[in-house]
Amino acid sequence: MHSNRSGSAHVVVLGSEKGGSGKSTTAMHIAVALMQTGQRVATIDLDGRQQSLTRYINNRGAWARRTGLDIKIPAHTCVKFGQTMHIGDNEASECRQFTDAVSAAEHTFDFIVIDTPGSDSYLMRLAHSMADTLVTPINDSFLDFDVLGTVDAATYSVTGESHYARMVRDIRRQHRRFDGATVDWLVIRNRISTIVSRNKRMVAAGLNELSFRLGFRSVDGFTEHEVYREFFPRGLTALDSLDPAGIGTDPSLDQVAARKEVTSLLLQLNLPLDERGRRRAANRAEWQSQANKPLEVDDIVGMPAISFQNESARSKEAAQ
Repeated sequence: MHSNRSGSAHVVVLGSEKGGSGKSTTAMHIAVALMQTGQRVATIDLDGRQQSLTRYINNRGAWARRTGLDIKIPAHTCVKFGQTMHIGDNEASECRQFTDAVSAAEHTFDFIVIDTPGSDSYLMRLAHSMADTLVTPINDSFLDFDVLGTVDAATYSVTGESHYARMVRDIRRQHRRFDGATVDWLVIRNRISTIVSRNKRMVAAGLNELSFRLGFRSVDGFTEHEVYREFFPRGLTALDSLDPAGIGTDPSLDQVAARKEVTSLLLQLNLPLDERGRRRAANRAEWQSQANKPLEVDDIVGMPAISFQNESARSKEAAQ
């Protein structure tokens, strides 16, 4: 179920044993960004109790119907939470739903984005074992840092690794032994204050030190923009059109700033984007931009030449 095999989707897992770190918000922005580059994206919500990503996507569909907007929505599956009296039966049911969802998507989609619950479970570990890219959002505080490592109370230097970090390290080792694949692990600092503070510097230093021990990449994520909370009820993201008809209000500087930091984050993910997907997105955008314009005589006269030039360019590209 890994993208290092031909024709298999690249699996992006959002994981952390800490709630409220922005996993669902980050998952939604990654999925929308991928779709906007022409990729085929499936999403899976493993948090059958909270269902934050599922509600986010449902809100997006409802807003699209209400406004008539043509916004991209991923093919989504929510694994239902087992509610029998037997833990084994619940795990078996959840695992079957999950593996069925992955099997149905892995050969027909380019990416599978999986949102996991903020607690340890068999299903959460199974998702981590499938990851090609693992994204761990944490809030910019030592409370969230504790999921990854421990620090000395006096010096704030790293003294050890925490439970979640050890679990990820073991899974990555198994990956390498099993199929030689390397899981790209990113730790994303969310809710970063725009004010430079002692805490901010110490958390950054601690993550930098821990990254050498554990082999993850530490990158800046989302700052405390109010728009991230405002997006959720409408299912929108910072990457959607800022047209007032689409977002339901006039765009603000906060939204523009959010878009820039989301774009920066996505570039740092280094996901393997399919060039054909980029071309599909560009062609669709060009067609949509021209679709509502009146056809002029010059356009009609120029069509054969333009078509020939495009075909010639494609032939040269194929020959190369």
